[in-house]
Amino acid sequence: MILPAPPSPIQLLDLAAEHAALQPALNEAMHEVLDTAAFIQGPAVGQFAAELGEYLGGVHIIPCANGTDALTLALMSLELPAGAEIIIPAFTYVATLEAAALLGLRPVLVDALPDTFNIDPAAVEAAITPRTGAIVAVHLFGQCADLEALRAISQHYGVALIEDNAQAIGATFQFHSGEMAFAGAVGEIGTTSFFPSKNLGALGDGGALLTRDATRAALLQQLANHGQSRKYYHQRIGLNSRLDTLQAALLRVKLRQLPANTATRQAVAARYDAALAGVSSISTPARDERSSHVFHQYTIQVEEAGRRDELQLFLKKCGVPTMIYYPLPVHAQPAYAYLGYRAGQFPVAERLCGAVLSLPIHPLLTVEQQEYIIGCVGAFFGN
Repeated sequence: MILPAPPSPIQLLDLAAEHAALQPALNEAMHEVLDTAAFIQGPAVGQFAAELGEYLGGVHIIPCANGTDALTLALMSLELPAGAEIIIPAFTYVATLEAAALLGLRPVLVDALPDTFNIDPAAVEAAITPRTGAIVAVHLFGQCADLEALRAISQHYGVALIEDNAQAIGATFQFHSGEMAFAGAVGEIGTTSFFPSKNLGALGDGGALLTRDATRAALLQQLANHGQSRKYYHQRIGLNSRLDTLQAALLRVKLRQLPANTATRQAVAARYDAALAGVSSISTPARDERSSHVFHQYTIQVEEAGRRDELQLFLKKCGVPTMIYYPLPVHAQPAYAYLGYRAGQFPVAERLCGAVLSLPIHPLLTVEQQEYIIGCVGAFFGN
């Protein structure tokens, strides 16, 4: 087969071009920080927190150093006993487990749903024990987990609900009662990451916590700042986890672009959906009708075992970058062998790790580039 050439180089995520379009505003924000020399806890940190909180429906925002710290601080604020169980999806990035393990808590894994990729509420309820301290719901790839069921389970059993919202900032969930809430603002605490590849990404590391509870917000702020509520007076053991002023200033610029960028991602996803619907060998991302989807990733499933890797190699030869999120379920990672899980215990997560493939999706992906990607996928399957 003679492989086609892309109309222009295709990036999985084109941060250089995205930032070039914002360069004047980014430069202005950066020079303002340099001029004031308020590099730690400068005014931009509080301004960004207020603006992001308003965007997410009026929540308290506690900025911190990164998304993993946000998860760690969320669990620290619950003041759980050593060995308390934290229910976590088996299909997720390792940071979700890492935070619990570092605090001496025990990750308890449960399987994912086969269509939305998110945590299975029925599996969560089956895993509840008297030792359960929290449920961590990961809103994977940009779509909310089943917050209706998860909130009901957490309230029924008196267990905290933490939302790992690193991939779904700005997504919303509609409850049967008519209530609408932003991802991250339903449980006791939400966490997010501003890693550069995220929908709202910094130009370095960064993270934040979300809560509607002012008392918890004050506790989280204290924990993130060496456990002190005023300088040199430490009420708790905390972390040194701060979002630096420069990143906050740059994030303020990028936050203003987030609604438009989200709409563009959704338009790209809709074109993929329409064009790939007729390819019988793959499944396009399922939608939970109660949730909006901000498409941090556009992740297909290749139905025939073993063909996912062949498709990825073919697309690479065509000049189309792809990524596998995630190639190995967390219970199979050597670092977590101590948990004692065996192959076959989480069949959905294990199957997904062999079937998922994320296609390029970002605000600057052109229609021509996307049509080329679609054509390459179709050519591989003979469509």
